[in-house]
Amino acid sequence: MAELFLDGILVPLRSFDLGLTLEVNRTVALVGPSGSGKTTILRAIAGLVQPRSGAITVAGETWFDAAKRVDLPVDERRVGFLFQDYALFPHLTVRKNIEFARRHRADGYLERFGIGHLADARPSELSGGERQRVALARALARDPKVLLLDEPLAALDTHTKATVRRELQELLAELDIPTLFVTHDFEDAAALADRVGVLVDGALRQIGSTQELVARPADPFVASFTGANLLNGRVAGSSNGIARVRLEDGTIISTADPAEGDVAVADYPWDVTVGVEPPHDSALNVIHAPIRSIAELGNRARLRVGPISAEITTASLHRLDLKVDQMVFATFKATGTRVLR
Repeated sequence: MAELFLDGILVPLRSFDLGLTLEVNRTVALVGPSGSGKTTILRAIAGLVQPRSGAITVAGETWFDAAKRVDLPVDERRVGFLFQDYALFPHLTVRKNIEFARRHRADGYLERFGIGHLADARPSELSGGERQRVALARALARDPKVLLLDEPLAALDTHTKATVRRELQELLAELDIPTLFVTHDFEDAAALADRVGVLVDGALRQIGSTQELVARPADPFVASFTGANLLNGRVAGSSNGIARVRLEDGTIISTADPAEGDVAVADYPWDVTVGVEPPHDSALNVIHAPIRSIAELGNRARLRVGPISAEITTASLHRLDLKVDQMVFATFKATGTRVLR
Protein backbone atom coordinates (compact mmCIF):
# COMPACT_ATOMS: atom_id res chain seq x y z
CA MET A 1 0.00 0.00 0.00
CA ALA A 2 1.08 3.57 -0.71
CA GLU A 3 2.11 5.73 2.24
CA LEU A 4 1.60 9.32 3.24
CA PHE A 5 4.57 10.69 5.19
CA LEU A 6 4.76 14.08 6.89
CA ASP A 7 8.33 14.81 7.95
CA GLY A 8 8.85 17.70 10.35
CA ILE A 9 5.99 19.79 9.02
CA LEU A 10 5.92 23.24 10.66
CA VAL A 11 3.10 25.72 10.10
CA PRO A 12 3.01 28.95 12.15
CA LEU A 13 -0.51 29.62 13.44
CA ARG A 14 -1.88 32.57 15.37
CA SER A 15 -1.34 31.22 18.90
CA PHE A 16 1.24 28.48 18.36
CA ASP A 17 3.35 26.66 15.79
CA LEU A 18 1.88 23.47 14.38
CA GLY A 19 4.59 20.81 14.18
CA LEU A 20 4.05 17.23 13.07
CA THR A 21 5.82 14.12 11.87
CA LEU A 22 3.37 11.39 10.89
CA GLU A 23 3.23 8.23 8.80
CA VAL A 24 -0.11 7.07 7.37
CA ASN A 25 -0.36 3.74 5.60
CA ARG A 26 -3.94 2.75 6.40
CA THR A 27 -6.43 4.93 8.26
CA VAL A 28 -5.27 7.43 10.87
CA ALA A 29 -7.46 9.86 12.80
CA LEU A 30 -6.25 13.05 14.41
CA VAL A 31 -8.47 14.06 17.31
CA GLY A 32 -8.33 17.15 19.45
CA PRO A 33 -10.20 20.27 20.47
CA SER A 34 -11.24 22.95 18.01
CA GLY A 35 -8.33 25.18 17.01
CA SER A 36 -5.64 22.56 17.67
CA GLY A 37 -4.43 22.56 14.05
CA LYS A 38 -6.19 19.45 12.71
CA THR A 39 -7.70 20.97 9.58
CA THR A 40 -4.49 22.88 8.84
CA ILE A 41 -2.69 19.53 8.46
CA LEU A 42 -5.19 18.41 5.81
CA ARG A 43 -4.89 21.72 3.98
CA ALA A 44 -1.09 21.48 3.99
CA ILE A 45 -1.25 18.02 2.41
CA ALA A 46 -3.69 19.26 -0.23
CA GLY A 47 -1.47 22.25 -1.04
CA LEU A 48 -3.90 24.86 0.33
CA VAL A 49 -1.46 25.88 3.08
CA GLN A 50 2.31 26.14 2.65
CA PRO A 51 4.36 24.94 5.65
CA ARG A 52 7.41 26.91 6.73
CA SER A 53 9.54 23.75 6.80
CA GLY A 54 9.37 19.97 6.44
CA ALA A 55 8.38 17.60 3.65
CA ILE A 56 5.30 15.75 2.43
CA THR A 57 5.58 12.59 0.35
CA VAL A 58 2.83 10.35 -1.01
CA ALA A 59 3.55 6.95 -2.52
CA GLY A 60 7.22 7.94 -2.83
CA GLU A 61 6.40 11.17 -4.70
CA THR A 62 7.47 14.45 -3.09
CA TRP A 63 4.61 16.93 -2.95
CA PHE A 64 6.34 19.44 -0.71
CA ASP A 65 9.89 19.90 0.52
CA ALA A 66 10.83 23.28 1.96
CA ALA A 67 14.58 22.56 1.87
CA LYS A 68 14.50 21.52 -1.79
CA ARG A 69 11.95 24.19 -2.74
CA VAL A 70 9.47 21.64 -4.02
CA ASP A 71 5.80 22.68 -3.81
CA LEU A 72 3.51 20.76 -6.15
CA PRO A 73 0.49 22.82 -7.28
CA VAL A 74 -2.90 21.91 -5.85
CA ASP A 75 -4.23 20.53 -9.12
CA GLU A 76 -1.25 18.18 -9.46
CA ARG A 77 -1.76 16.58 -6.05
CA ARG A 78 -3.90 13.46 -6.32
CA VAL A 79 -6.00 14.22 -3.25
CA GLY A 80 -9.55 13.21 -2.43
CA PHE A 81 -10.71 15.86 0.04
CA LEU A 82 -14.01 15.64 1.90
CA PHE A 83 -14.57 19.10 3.36
CA GLN A 84 -16.53 19.54 6.57
CA ASP A 85 -19.34 21.37 4.77
CA TYR A 86 -18.94 19.02 1.75
CA ALA A 87 -18.35 22.00 -0.62
CA LEU A 88 -20.62 20.65 -3.36
CA PHE A 89 -21.23 22.94 -6.31
CA PRO A 90 -24.82 24.16 -5.81
CA HIS A 91 -25.44 24.84 -9.52
CA LEU A 92 -24.38 21.35 -10.62
CA THR A 93 -26.36 18.11 -10.45
CA VAL A 94 -25.14 15.16 -8.40
CA ARG A 95 -23.80 13.52 -11.55
CA LYS A 96 -21.89 16.62 -12.62
CA ASN A 97 -20.51 17.16 -9.12
CA ILE A 98 -19.06 13.65 -9.16
CA GLU A 99 -17.67 14.06 -12.67
CA PHE A 100 -16.14 17.48 -11.95
CA ALA A 101 -12.57 16.11 -11.90
CA ARG A 102 -13.22 14.58 -15.34
CA ARG A 103 -11.38 11.36 -14.49
CA HIS A 104 -14.35 8.97 -14.40
CA ARG A 105 -18.00 8.87 -15.32
CA ALA A 106 -20.31 8.98 -12.34
CA ASP A 107 -22.30 5.80 -13.00
CA GLY A 108 -20.14 3.42 -10.97
CA TYR A 109 -20.02 5.81 -8.01
CA LEU A 110 -23.75 6.49 -8.15
CA GLU A 111 -24.33 2.76 -7.86
CA ARG A 112 -21.62 2.18 -5.24
CA PHE A 113 -23.02 4.84 -2.91
CA GLY A 114 -26.68 4.03 -3.59
CA ILE A 115 -27.48 7.46 -4.98
CA GLY A 116 -28.36 6.62 -8.58
CA HIS A 117 -31.88 7.97 -8.10
CA LEU A 118 -30.35 11.35 -7.18
CA ALA A 119 -28.22 11.74 -10.32
CA ASP A 120 -30.16 14.75 -11.60
CA ALA A 121 -30.82 16.37 -8.21
CA ARG A 122 -28.97 19.44 -6.95
CA PRO A 123 -27.28 19.69 -3.54
CA SER A 124 -30.06 21.86 -2.07
CA GLU A 125 -32.49 18.96 -2.59
CA LEU A 126 -30.37 16.45 -0.65
CA SER A 127 -30.30 15.41 2.99
CA GLY A 128 -27.10 15.66 5.01
CA GLY A 129 -26.31 11.97 4.57
CA GLU A 130 -26.96 12.18 0.82
CA ARG A 131 -24.71 15.22 0.46
CA GLN A 132 -21.92 13.38 2.23
CA ARG A 133 -22.26 10.36 -0.08
CA VAL A 134 -22.05 12.64 -3.10
CA ALA A 135 -18.98 14.41 -1.69
CA LEU A 136 -17.28 11.07 -1.00
CA ALA A 137 -18.10 9.85 -4.51
CA ARG A 138 -16.61 13.04 -5.97
CA ALA A 139 -13.46 12.66 -3.84
CA LEU A 140 -12.91 9.06 -4.96
CA ALA A 141 -13.72 9.80 -8.61
CA ARG A 142 -10.45 11.77 -8.73
CA ASP A 143 -8.46 8.53 -8.37
CA PRO A 144 -6.73 9.95 -5.28
CA LYS A 145 -3.46 8.68 -3.86
CA VAL A 146 -4.57 9.88 -0.44
CA LEU A 147 -8.01 10.52 1.07
CA LEU A 148 -8.50 13.41 3.51
CA LEU A 149 -11.67 13.74 5.61
CA ASP A 150 -12.40 16.87 7.63
CA GLU A 151 -14.89 16.17 10.46
CA PRO A 152 -16.79 13.73 8.19
CA LEU A 153 -19.66 13.14 10.65
CA ALA A 154 -19.93 16.49 12.42
CA ALA A 155 -22.72 17.91 10.25
CA LEU A 156 -25.06 14.92 10.65
CA ASP A 157 -27.92 14.36 13.07
CA THR A 158 -27.62 11.46 15.53
CA HIS A 159 -29.70 8.99 13.51
CA THR A 160 -28.00 9.75 10.18
CA LYS A 161 -24.58 9.77 11.84
CA ALA A 162 -24.91 6.16 13.00
CA THR A 163 -25.83 4.99 9.49
CA VAL A 164 -23.14 7.00 7.71
CA ARG A 165 -20.46 5.95 10.21
CA ARG A 166 -21.27 2.32 9.46
CA GLU A 167 -21.05 3.02 5.72
CA LEU A 168 -17.74 4.82 6.20
CA GLN A 169 -16.36 1.85 8.15
CA GLU A 170 -17.14 -0.43 5.23
CA LEU A 171 -15.73 2.01 2.66
CA LEU A 172 -12.44 2.62 4.50
CA ALA A 173 -11.95 -1.12 4.96
CA GLU A 174 -12.14 -1.55 1.17
CA LEU A 175 -9.83 1.31 0.17
CA ASP A 176 -6.20 0.65 -0.68
CA ILE A 177 -4.97 4.20 -0.16
CA PRO A 178 -3.80 6.03 2.98
CA THR A 179 -6.61 7.92 4.67
CA LEU A 180 -6.22 10.74 7.20
CA PHE A 181 -9.24 12.22 8.88
CA VAL A 182 -9.69 14.73 11.65
CA THR A 183 -12.42 14.94 14.25
CA HIS A 184 -13.11 16.27 17.73
CA ASP A 185 -15.07 13.08 18.56
CA PHE A 186 -12.97 10.24 19.98
CA GLU A 187 -15.83 7.77 19.48
CA ASP A 188 -15.84 8.46 15.72
CA ALA A 189 -12.06 8.09 15.59
CA ALA A 190 -12.18 4.80 17.51
CA ALA A 191 -14.83 3.42 15.14
CA LEU A 192 -13.12 4.39 11.89
CA ALA A 193 -9.34 4.48 12.35
CA ASP A 194 -6.58 1.91 12.81
CA ARG A 195 -4.52 4.47 14.74
CA VAL A 196 -5.54 7.61 16.57
CA GLY A 197 -3.36 10.63 17.31
CA VAL A 198 -4.28 13.26 19.90
CA LEU A 199 -3.33 16.75 18.70
CA VAL A 200 -3.32 19.66 21.16
CA ASP A 201 -2.07 23.18 20.39
CA GLY A 202 -0.23 21.96 17.31
CA ALA A 203 1.62 19.10 19.03
CA LEU A 204 0.95 15.37 18.87
CA ARG A 205 0.52 14.23 22.47
CA GLN A 206 0.18 10.52 21.69
CA ILE A 207 -0.58 8.16 18.81
CA GLY A 208 -1.55 4.50 18.87
CA SER A 209 -4.50 2.14 18.66
CA THR A 210 -7.59 3.12 20.64
CA GLN A 211 -6.82 0.25 23.02
CA GLU A 212 -3.33 1.65 23.66
CA LEU A 213 -4.63 5.16 24.30
CA VAL A 214 -7.22 3.89 26.76
CA ALA A 215 -4.89 1.46 28.55
CA ARG A 216 -1.85 3.74 28.70
CA PRO A 217 -2.78 7.41 28.21
CA ALA A 218 0.30 9.62 28.02
CA ASP A 219 -1.12 12.45 30.10
CA PRO A 220 -4.33 13.72 31.75
CA PHE A 221 -5.56 15.40 28.57
CA VAL A 222 -5.33 12.17 26.55
CA ALA A 223 -7.06 10.25 29.34
CA SER A 224 -9.86 12.80 29.55
CA PHE A 225 -10.26 12.92 25.77
CA THR A 226 -10.63 9.14 25.62
CA GLY A 227 -13.44 9.28 28.17
CA ALA A 228 -11.69 8.71 31.50
CA ASN A 229 -12.70 10.11 34.86
CA LEU A 230 -9.88 12.29 36.20
CA LEU A 231 -9.58 12.49 39.97
CA ASN A 232 -7.07 15.08 41.16
CA GLY A 233 -5.41 14.73 44.53
CA ARG A 234 -2.22 14.32 46.52
CA VAL A 235 -0.58 11.09 47.64
CA ALA A 236 -1.15 10.67 51.39
CA GLY A 237 0.99 7.56 51.78
CA SER A 238 1.68 4.12 50.36
CA SER A 239 2.28 0.53 51.49
CA ASN A 240 2.49 -2.90 49.89
CA GLY A 241 2.49 -1.38 46.41
CA ILE A 242 -0.74 0.55 46.98
CA ALA A 243 -0.73 4.37 47.11
CA ARG A 244 -3.47 6.29 48.92
CA VAL A 245 -4.56 9.51 47.24
CA ARG A 246 -6.52 12.22 49.02
CA LEU A 247 -8.88 13.89 46.54
CA GLU A 248 -9.74 17.57 46.59
CA ASP A 249 -12.97 16.87 48.53
CA GLY A 250 -11.12 14.81 51.15
CA THR A 251 -12.09 11.37 49.80
CA ILE A 252 -9.29 8.78 49.96
CA ILE A 253 -8.86 6.40 47.02
CA SER A 254 -6.20 3.79 46.31
CA THR A 255 -4.19 2.99 43.21
CA ALA A 256 -1.80 0.20 42.33
CA ASP A 257 0.23 2.53 40.10
CA PRO A 258 3.40 4.13 41.55
CA ALA A 259 2.52 7.62 42.77
CA GLU A 260 3.92 10.53 44.74
CA GLY A 261 3.07 14.19 45.19
CA ASP A 262 0.23 15.78 43.23
CA VAL A 263 -1.35 13.35 40.77
CA ALA A 264 -4.36 12.78 38.54
CA VAL A 265 -5.89 9.31 38.87
CA ALA A 266 -7.75 8.05 35.80
CA ASP A 267 -10.42 5.39 35.66
CA TYR A 268 -13.06 4.68 33.04
CA PRO A 269 -16.86 4.86 33.52
CA TRP A 270 -17.36 1.29 32.33
CA ASP A 271 -15.11 0.08 35.18
CA VAL A 272 -17.29 1.79 37.81
CA THR A 273 -20.07 -0.14 39.59
CA VAL A 274 -22.99 1.60 41.26
CA GLY A 275 -24.91 0.15 44.22
CA VAL A 276 -27.23 1.22 47.01
CA GLU A 277 -25.40 -0.80 49.69
CA PRO A 278 -21.77 -0.31 50.79
CA PRO A 279 -19.43 -2.96 49.30
CA HIS A 280 -17.58 -5.42 51.54
CA ASP A 281 -14.51 -5.78 49.31
CA SER A 282 -11.54 -3.89 50.75
CA ALA A 283 -9.82 -3.91 47.32
CA LEU A 284 -12.43 -1.49 45.98
CA ASN A 285 -12.39 2.28 45.96
CA VAL A 286 -15.67 3.70 47.21
CA ILE A 287 -17.22 7.08 46.53
CA HIS A 288 -20.40 7.70 48.52
CA ALA A 289 -22.26 10.57 46.87
CA PRO A 290 -25.60 11.57 45.34
CA ILE A 291 -26.46 10.88 41.71
CA ARG A 292 -26.19 14.21 39.92
CA SER A 293 -27.56 13.11 36.55
CA ILE A 294 -28.76 10.07 34.60
CA ALA A 295 -28.62 9.74 30.80
CA GLU A 296 -29.98 6.61 29.10
CA LEU A 297 -28.81 5.58 25.63
CA GLY A 298 -29.96 2.23 24.29
CA ASN A 299 -29.18 -0.49 26.81
CA ARG A 300 -26.63 1.65 28.69
CA ALA A 301 -27.01 4.45 31.22
CA ARG A 302 -24.44 7.10 32.15
CA LEU A 303 -24.62 8.33 35.74
CA ARG A 304 -22.75 11.20 37.37
CA VAL A 305 -21.95 10.29 40.96
CA GLY A 306 -20.03 12.92 42.90
CA PRO A 307 -16.81 13.58 40.94
CA ILE A 308 -17.03 10.59 38.58
CA SER A 309 -19.16 9.13 35.79
CA ALA A 310 -20.30 5.52 35.78
CA GLU A 311 -21.70 3.51 32.90
CA ILE A 312 -24.10 0.70 33.80
CA THR A 313 -26.79 -1.26 32.00
CA THR A 314 -30.30 0.17 31.90
CA ALA A 315 -31.41 -3.16 33.38
CA SER A 316 -29.30 -2.41 36.48
CA LEU A 317 -30.56 1.16 36.55
CA HIS A 318 -34.20 0.04 36.68
CA ARG A 319 -33.57 -2.98 38.93
CA LEU A 320 -31.99 -0.71 41.55
CA ASP A 321 -34.64 1.98 40.88
CA LEU A 322 -31.94 4.67 40.83
CA LYS A 323 -33.00 8.32 40.83
CA VAL A 324 -31.29 11.70 40.63
CA ASP A 325 -30.24 12.97 44.11
CA GLN A 326 -30.25 9.44 45.54
CA MET A 327 -27.19 8.57 47.63
CA VAL A 328 -25.29 5.63 46.14
CA PHE A 329 -21.92 3.89 46.33
CA ALA A 330 -19.73 4.12 43.20
CA THR A 331 -16.92 1.56 43.34
CA PHE A 332 -13.89 0.75 41.18
CA LYS A 333 -10.75 -1.36 41.58
CA ALA A 334 -7.43 0.14 42.63
CA THR A 335 -5.77 -2.10 40.01
CA GLY A 336 -7.91 -0.57 37.27
CA THR A 337 -6.67 3.00 37.82
CA ARG A 338 -3.87 4.84 36.07
CA VAL A 339 -1.77 7.57 37.69
CA LEU A 340 -0.94 10.55 35.49
CA ARG A 341 1.09 13.62 36.33
